[in-house]
Amino acid sequence: MRTIPVLAALTLAIAVPQAARAAEAKIGYVNLQQAVTEVEEGKAARDVLKKEFDQKQKVLDDKQNELKRMKDDLDKQMVVMSDDAKREKAMEFERKVNEMQQLYVQMQKDLQEREREMMKVIFDKMEAVIKGIAVKHGYTFVFEQQNAGLMVAPPEGNMTAELVKEYNAKYGKTGTPAKKADAKKAAPAAPAAK
Repeated sequence: MRTIPVLAALTLAIAVPQAARAAEAKIGYVNLQQAVTEVEEGKAARDVLKKEFDQKQKVLDDKQNELKRMKDDLDKQMVVMSDDAKREKAMEFERKVNEMQQLYVQMQKDLQEREREMMKVIFDKMEAVIKGIAVKHGYTFVFEQQNAGLMVAPPEGNMTAELVKEYNAKYGKTGTPAKKADAKKAAPAAPAAK
């Protein structure tokens, strides 16, 4: 019978420190989508993707204009064409339309893959910066605001602005770590003796 109070005391002794540790947990969160749009490397990546999109869109516009001209020519010539010629031209037009649709799908895939690759590089670097901020400020947990489904969170737990600031300080626009100048290299040369 004495073992029950002892077990209860042991359980309480174990539970109290765990509850105290849980109360000490510091929780932070970041909005990665916001951070990507605000960091210099993210802005540069967006500019590159926009340029690539515009180039691909120009190719598609040219193809579409070509198809429109082909359709207009086909409509004008239909009256004087034989049935075989009409069928042949219609099949050629349909083949060109299918080629354009395939080109469009491929370009979309290429752009999505390119964006995914560029964002993965940025997100991987952000993860390291987030871990550094978490250690520096004693965060026990850090959540991504949108994916974690945070509906309400205290603003003091939002690490997004600090993430952007530290990311830009570390990687800048190029995405490579900024090199700190050696004191020896930065020191001015000694004046020449006269």
